[in-house]
Amino acid sequence: MRSRKPLLPAFLALAALAAPAYAQEQVNVPVETLDLQRYAGQWHEIAHLPMFWQRDCVGDITATYTPNADGTVGVRNACRTKDGKTDVSQGVARPVDAKPGALEVRFAPDWLSWLPMTWADYWVIDLDPEYQWAVVGGPERENLWILSRQPEMNRALFQRLKASAAMKGYNLRELKVMAPLR
Repeated sequence: MRSRKPLLPAFLALAALAAPAYAQEQVNVPVETLDLQRYAGQWHEIAHLPMFWQRDCVGDITATYTPNADGTVGVRNACRTKDGKTDVSQGVARPVDAKPGALEVRFAPDWLSWLPMTWADYWVIDLDPEYQWAVVGGPERENLWILSRQPEMNRALFQRLKASAAMKGYNLRELKVMAPLR
């Protein structure tokens, strides 16, 4: 009869080697500080996880944020489609109480704003101190956008932001790069 005891030390050694990978996993939470005045303006999308609303976008993807007097933020998303036209969506974002880096965004008409399902989570999960790049996700880790103030991004920075998002639990297998990396 063969003894299974020699397998136990091998299993424990393998588990010990895997432990540091789990220990480095980062928590997926919004940034602790977000100055909406500094965040305002135009952002260029460098990459995103595929989503239905962006299925026709092939490039030149931008998001422009404009603070409103009532504390909300106007949102204008635009992209170039396959046929060369510009597709534009207008929406509004509102801050989430006690979570400075979290917003909820809505693209449905104002008269539907009372419905909870019209609002989607918009979490800034990583942000350059100078507000030159941002990574946006949410609690379910289904959506992800890597944004830049410039229409291109340094490849090493992009790889670092991807690695950070992966450590926060985002599945990046289908990440679509939509802008030049230099």
